[in-house]
Amino acid sequence: MQPNFDPQPVQLNGRHVRLEPLARRHAEGLFAASRDPDIWTYLTIAQFAQVRDVEKWIDDALLGQQAGNEVAFATVRSSDGRVVGTTRFLDIRRAHRALEIGWTWIDPEFHRTAVNTEAKYLMLRHAFDEHGAVRVQLKTDERNARSRAAIARLGCTFEGILRNYQTYSHGFVRNTAMFSLTTAEWPAVKARLEERLLK
Repeated sequence: MQPNFDPQPVQLNGRHVRLEPLARRHAEGLFAASRDPDIWTYLTIAQFAQVRDVEKWIDDALLGQQAGNEVAFATVRSSDGRVVGTTRFLDIRRAHRALEIGWTWIDPEFHRTAVNTEAKYLMLRHAFDEHGAVRVQLKTDERNARSRAAIARLGCTFEGILRNYQTYSHGFVRNTAMFSLTTAEWPAVKARLEERLLK
């Protein structure tokens, strides 16, 4: 019997990071983690100017969560509790046992470290192993080579470009690169990620 496909706020614990259900208490840490302008190059909203902006963004995420559309997390370094970024389950399609991992960003200090890899692993494991997902998708700006490479390194399959898919706060209309992972692919991807994280 398949588990009920209904992702809810829950803490996901790893060796390097833990994903905590997003709350206003994370606002100051997220603001500190968000100061590098490079983070905002490919995000569809403007850079946070003050902690109040983060609080409003968190409130909006929690409204989406209450509506059942997404589940938002703060990415927290396990060793010292430092908030280093954020990520979400979104586009939750319960009838189809599918969702998206997105709204992911981390302080550039932690790029190409175990932080993002383990966060994605925790979310994929939760979606596939705990909830019986049949598809998890990830997408990014077509121009974002770093993000596209990181998604490909996870073992996701590139599915194509969605043209004129989203509009940025400053009016730019972006093309979106779509990737996915399916139930059949997950065991091999899981094994590779676990091997990487144990190194």
